[in-house]
Amino acid sequence: MLVRRLALAPFLLACTSGDAPEPHVAASSGDEAPEAAVRSDAIAEDAPSGMASELAAYVRREVLPGVAEVPEDRRYELDKIARYVAGALAGAAPARLTFICTHNSRRSHLSQLWAATAATWFGVEGLETYSGGTEATAFNPRAVAALERAGFAIARPPVDTENPRYEVRIGPDAPAMTAFSKVYDEAPNPSEDFAAIMTCSAVDAACPFIPGAEVRVGIPYEDPKASDGTPEEAATYDARSRQIAQEMFYVLGRVAAGDA
Repeated sequence: MLVRRLALAPFLLACTSGDAPEPHVAASSGDEAPEAAVRSDAIAEDAPSGMASELAAYVRREVLPGVAEVPEDRRYELDKIARYVAGALAGAAPARLTFICTHNSRRSHLSQLWAATAATWFGVEGLETYSGGTEATAFNPRAVAALERAGFAIARPPVDTENPRYEVRIGPDAPAMTAFSKVYDEAPNPSEDFAAIMTCSAVDAACPFIPGAEVRVGIPYEDPKASDGTPEEAATYDARSRQIAQEMFYVLGRVAAGDA
């Protein structure tokens, strides 16, 4: 696994002793302290080549400072994702993450795109991110707008369609990430050898088993849809996007630092 040049900064990270081994995951030694301990996490010194200056500034201002504030109960589940990614990459296999919510319209897309961005920031090669739902609807334009406000370059379809395909880039010359709504087992999503990341409580409860998934992790996010049509709409979407970004940077920072 290759990572970009890193500077080390202290973060308060939760210990995860006693976790049972997952596929591609090394078993815990059981010697960790039962309480949180100060460890080191990786922070890239510079934004990756090709990232727009606006997005890089957003990451430094809104995302990286919040990594240390990720709650302990969230870290417990996020660490499972980090261990899966690190284990897969250590075995020279791609680490595939499929983020799943009911409609594949908001939270799963935000998670997919921020996870890919965090991997690019930290130089973690071999990570593949996907998203899907239990049904297909459309990538909600309010979530699209939140990503644009964060600094992503997003090409919108020339005509209105029920399920438009957006080309999302971290910079104008960076490779495009195609975002559209789909069922979680539809192409281009993988059908085996992936981690299923459940991003809403409804799908977490409704889908206790995801065929083909090696690991299933529940990290439900509150749905920003509740604010649609209100004065708080943009602020709510921005807050959810920021929370997801901070948690994905937490995960990929652990992988890059070798702390997973």
